[in-house]
Amino acid sequence: MDILADTPVTDLPATRERLRTAWQARKPDLAQRRADLTRLRDAFRASVPQMDAAIRADFGHRSSHENLLSEAMITLAEIDHAISHLRRWTRPRGASVGWRFWPARAEIRPEPVGVVGILSPWNYPVNLALVPVVSAIAAGNHVFLKPSEHTPRTSQFLRELLADVFPEDRVAVALGGAEVGAAFSALPFDHLLFTGSTAVGRKVMAAAAPHLTPVTLELGGKAPALICADYPIDLAAARIASGKWFNAGQTCIGVDYVLVDAARRDELVAALQKQLRERYGDLHAPQDYTRIINASQYARLSGYLDDARSRGLQVIEPFADPALREQRQAERIFPPALVIDPDPDAQVMQHEIFGPILPVLSYRTLDEAIARINALDRPLALYPFGNDRAQIEKILANTLAGGVTVNDTLLHFGVHDLPFGGIGPSGIGAIHGRNGFDTFSKLLPVFHQRRLVASDLLKPPYKGTIDKMIRWLAK
Repeated sequence: MDILADTPVTDLPATRERLRTAWQARKPDLAQRRADLTRLRDAFRASVPQMDAAIRADFGHRSSHENLLSEAMITLAEIDHAISHLRRWTRPRGASVGWRFWPARAEIRPEPVGVVGILSPWNYPVNLALVPVVSAIAAGNHVFLKPSEHTPRTSQFLRELLADVFPEDRVAVALGGAEVGAAFSALPFDHLLFTGSTAVGRKVMAAAAPHLTPVTLELGGKAPALICADYPIDLAAARIASGKWFNAGQTCIGVDYVLVDAARRDELVAALQKQLRERYGDLHAPQDYTRIINASQYARLSGYLDDARSRGLQVIEPFADPALREQRQAERIFPPALVIDPDPDAQVMQHEIFGPILPVLSYRTLDEAIARINALDRPLALYPFGNDRAQIEKILANTLAGGVTVNDTLLHFGVHDLPFGGIGPSGIGAIHGRNGFDTFSKLLPVFHQRRLVASDLLKPPYKGTIDKMIRWLAK
C-alpha cells in the first residue's frame, strides 16, 4: 500500500466550509441517516480483512483476534445499535412544565449541530475513529475526521472506506502529523472530539477555545485494579492479565497498576506470571502478543524500567532473555514486566504507563488502598474486585473514575448504553450509544404556550390570584 501524502494545512478550512455549506443546504433526515449507517456497516464488514492487514502492518504485528474483537466487532455492534434505536433517539422527548405553567407543554428536541471534528488515536485506530463517526452521523451531522499519523496504513484505509460510503461534502478525512492536527483543532467546528493523551488534550482544548468550540475529550490516566482481601487471587490475576496485556497494554482503560492486600502480594505476583506463560508461552515467537507502536514509545517504556532499577525496586521480567534483547527491540517486542511496590515518585507511578509494565502495590487496609487511588488524578477506569458488596460500595462511594467494571476489566467499554468518558484529567463528556448521539446533538428545549400568555397573569382576573400566591410565599 502506497501511503498517501499529508493533507495540506491550507486545504483544511475549505474542506470544513464545504461540509458546513452542504449540511446547511440539506440537513440529513432520519431516512438519510439510516441509509448512511447501513452503507457504512455493509462496506466495513466487507473490508475487515483489509482493516486487519493495515493494522498489523502499522504495529509490526498485532493479533488478528485482537483486531477482530476490539476493532471490527465493537464497531459493527455500535452501528447496529444506532440503526436499531435511531428512530427513538430522534423523537422529541417530553418534559414536564409543572403546575405553574399548565396547560402549556414542553419538549426536548435532539437537533444536529453541523460539522463534527474527530481526532482519533493510534492504539485502536479503527474503533476509536468509526464509533464517534457513527454517533455523529446518527445525530444528523457532517463529519471531518483526522486519524493518527502513527498508523498511516490504517488511516489510509479509513479514508478510502469513508470515501466509498459518503459523498465528499458529508464526510471528509484529513491525513498528516502534528502540524495538520494542530491546524485541524483550531478550525471552527460545531463540536470537536479528541481521543488521546491528557497532555495533547490540553493543547486541543486551547486550540478550540478562540472559537468557543464545544469539546469532548477522551483521555486516559492511571486506571487502578483494587483486589479486596476476600477475592480469589487466581481469578483476579486472570482477569487483570486480560485487561493489562491486551494490545500489549496500549489501552486507555487498561489496568495501569494493581493494589492487593499485603499478605497476598507474592501470591498475586506468582499468579500473574503463570497467566503470562499460559497466554504467551516463552515469548520467543509471539503470535498473539502485540508490538509497541513505534521506537519512541518503546524507548519511553524502557526508561520506566531503567528508572525503577535505579531506585533499587524489584523488577520481574518473566521473559527476560539477554540474547534476544536487540532482536526484540528491533521488532518492538516489549516483554511484560512487573514492578513491585514502587515509590510514589517512581516514573511508573508518575505517568500513565500505556504499555505492558504493571506495578503491583500492597496495602494494609482498604482505607489505605482507597487513599492511594485518591492521591492520583481521577482515572478513566477503575476495577474493584471483591465478593463483599459492602466493600465494593465503599470503594465506589469514596473514589471517582470515568467508568467502572466490578470483578473484571475493560468490559464496561463494550456496553452501548453506558456512557464512556472520563472526568477532569481523564476526560470531558461522553460517547457511545445514545450518549454519543446526545453529545453530537443540541438538546433543544421548546416551550409551547396554550391559550394563556405570560402577560395575561398580570391582568384581571388572574392578577388577584398572583397576588395571593405572592402573599402565601412570603409567609
